[in-house]
Amino acid sequence: MNSALSLGDTLPKNMLGIGLYTLGEASRYTGIPARDINRWLFGYSAGNRHYDGLWRSQLADLETKALGFHDLLEVRFVHAFRKHGVSLQSIRLASEHAKALYKHPYPFTCTRFQTDGRSIFATVLNETGDESLLDLVKRQYAFRDVIKPSLYSGIEYSENGDAERWFPQKRNRRVVMDPNRNFGKPVLSDYGIDTSILKQAWDAEGEDTKFVASMYQVPIEAVEAAIQFEQRALA
Repeated sequence: MNSALSLGDTLPKNMLGIGLYTLGEASRYTGIPARDINRWLFGYSAGNRHYDGLWRSQLADLETKALGFHDLLEVRFVHAFRKHGVSLQSIRLASEHAKALYKHPYPFTCTRFQTDGRSIFATVLNETGDESLLDLVKRQYAFRDVIKPSLYSGIEYSENGDAERWFPQKRNRRVVMDPNRNFGKPVLSDYGIDTSILKQAWDAEGEDTKFVASMYQVPIEAVEAAIQFEQRALA
């Protein structure tokens, strides 16, 4: 059963354009541990104090913890900052400053952050004195190393700068994640077939790529792209 439907009556009436990912799916598609995504997006407790998530999820009103398409893209940037040692407090403040500047609820994914992000973190450094930001602020190459072009690669934007869809495979546009299709789950871009369904068929048919392509009436290359994506996501 499609996990998008397993949440039952808790789903909003109109899911078009939002996307729907469980924590496990978000982890599969991004390579980020589910426990980190949970902590960043839904908050955590330390000692006797509770810390809210870094932002309000698109699907915060659901009874089940779930991410929308923009949440999924945004956590990739949080992961990059955390790998560089930036504190959650500073990431939160940078997000708030960028939201105010861009008037956008998911600012890290905005292409402007590539050029403005360093100055935003400089403002946070002045406000907090957080030494975890020194490298990013003082060394341009360090910021470029964190905000890599690969983080934006494959994301298609609308005219007003909103992320519309994501092609997660480098130099391959056969698989797409589009919140307007299949709840944002990965599908073959030209055929709309869920990549996980193709992977299940491939496993069931003894890894016979040609037979699966014939079953679904798609090119062999399309099945290969789906299998490659699913195997990477499960790795």
